[in-house]
This record gives sequence, C-alpha cells and structure tokens, in this order.
Amino acid sequence: MSSKGAYINAVAGAVPDHDIHQAYVDWARAQITDRRLKLLFERMAERSGIEHRWSVLPPAPGGGSPVDPGGFYAERMPGTAERMKLYAEAAPDLAMAAIGRLREQIALGAITHLVVASCTGFVAPGVDQIIAARMGLGDVERTLVGFMGCYAAVAALRTAFHIVRSEPGARVLVVTVELSSLHLQPMTEPEPLLAGLQFGDGAAAALVTAEQKGFEMKAQFNATLPESEALIGWTIGDTGFEMTLSGEVPGRIGAALHEPHVRSRLLDGWSVADVDAWAVHAGGRSILDAVERGLELAPDALDSSRRILADFGNMSSSTLMFVLADLLERPDKRRGVAIAFGPGLAAEGFRFERAG
Repeated sequence: MSSKGAYINAVAGAVPDHDIHQAYVDWARAQITDRRLKLLFERMAERSGIEHRWSVLPPAPGGGSPVDPGGFYAERMPGTAERMKLYAEAAPDLAMAAIGRLREQIALGAITHLVVASCTGFVAPGVDQIIAARMGLGDVERTLVGFMGCYAAVAALRTAFHIVRSEPGARVLVVTVELSSLHLQPMTEPEPLLAGLQFGDGAAAALVTAEQKGFEMKAQFNATLPESEALIGWTIGDTGFEMTLSGEVPGRIGAALHEPHVRSRLLDGWSVADVDAWAVHAGGRSILDAVERGLELAPDALDSSRRILADFGNMSSSTLMFVLADLLERPDKRRGVAIAFGPGLAAEGFRFERAG
C-alpha cells in the first residue's frame, strides 16, 4: 500500500575492515610535547566513548597503521590530489558495500531517483554517477549533496521526502559515504587532536518510498545559531581538508536546546515525553551529553547514538543513517526526532513515526 507520505523503508551501513582508533590515539599522544597537555589528551581520549573507528586506508606492511613505516602517512602528509585519487577509488566501493547490505533487507528494483551525500572528497564524474553506472540504473535522476558536513544526511533524506511527496510512485535510493581518515593533518595541540579523534569512515544506504513501511518522515526543521559560524569549519588545504571544531560547540548546542523557539521547531507540537526514539547524530560524547542535558532526556534516551559512536566514531553524514538503522530494528521505537549538527552552527532534522 502506498500513500502521499514518504517512508524510510530500510537503512543499512558499511564500514571498512581496518580499525585505526588506537593507532590514532598513540600517534596523537606522541605529537604533544608538553607533559601536562599530554595527560589532558589522554584523559579526554579515555572519556571519548569511542572504541573503534574504521578506515579505507590499507594497513602498512606487516599489518601496521597508516602512520607506521610504509603507511599512507608514514613519512609525510600527502597532498590533496593524492588524497582525492584515493577517495575516487574507495568512496564508490564503500558506497556499493552499503547498498549491498541494504539489498539484503529489501528489493532495490525500479529505482527512480538517486540522492548521494558526501563531504570528504570530490571526483567527476561524481560518486552518484559511478554508483548509478555500477547499479545499471541508466538515466536515473541524480542529486549530489556535497560539503554540508554532518547534517548532510538530513538534506539527502529531505530531498527524498520532497521527491516522494510530489511523485508517490518514486523509489529513491539515498546514499551517504564519508572517508574522513583521508584528512589527517599535522597537529600538536590537544583541541585539534581531540577533534581528529572523533572521525572514521563509513557509508550508508536507505530506500525512501510511499510504501507504508518503516519510519514515515514528518515535518522538517532547521535552526542556525547566531554568531556561531566560526565554531565548525571544513576548508580545503594543500594537504587535504582541514577541520575546525571548537570546544564551545557542545555548550552552544545545549544552551540552544533550552530556548523555547528552538524546542518548538524541533518538536512541532510534541512534548519531549511524546518521543521514544531519539536519532541524534553521534558527533562525540560531549555533543550527546549536551543534547541529553539540553532536552532533559532520560539517561538511556540516546543509547542508539552512543552505541554507534562507540563502534564507529563520527562518520560525518553517515552517522545519523547508522542511528536510524539501529532504531528501525527496535519495534518499540514508534515516534522519533532525528537531528544532526554541522557548519553554521546549525541543527537540521525531521520528526518521524513508525508505520502501522
């Protein structure tokens, strides 16, 4: 049965098989010469809530990490062109792995639209065109959402929402793919090293249709915090993309969620008690703590987000998709809010309800 609504029928994710988290922690620790700052970094790393992060970068000879002898970052910081060459090879492969996982859950025939989000690389023909060719989709309608950062999944799903609402027969494949590990930078201060500690690689795929199955997407929302544009930045440098992630971000998010006008846009007539499924972008433990405090949530309300953070780290736009996949597998989760944060500083999201 179909309707004029738009439903996320299924979501699946994929990550590479190279766990780089502990190798990064060891490398970052060695970059700090001041003993007091080194101890601060170690303490914050232990409290990060992250146990694994995965990378498309191959192990160094002998099974070592990318910073070990023979690894991608062993002797120098590769230039942006070299990193983009690797993105062009690895991003489509990881995206196709996520699509393969999605196909295990649901039939992917008769795809009419393809929406792809990615902010960690550039290639032309685009990742969307490469995916379409590999899937044999022919002249499928394509949309590429680029360089929006962690809330790009919301933009991609919102695009699918509007397509399906206007064309109820549409079958929209939404894909996110992020290769954050391609952008290691020379750093010696704890704050940027801790920002780098968050990120890993991952891809996700979702099918959005008018079939009443999965989560129905409801009203969309966005909110930009005033005078906050310098808190999150993602610029293209000579040695990859350079991340700016201020330590002020969690506090600003928590304070904003206390504001009545922000809450009203977020909940749209619901109360916090009406929501039993919180799909919050796992941008870091401090981000999740700030959301929990700002909305006065129960201690277990963000369990899905914390589990994704622990197992995969922050995969930029793919992270929210992984959280939605987790919630879809829990039948008790009926009414929810999806929200992600990114450059601006802005929050983007939507409300959703389980079909049936």
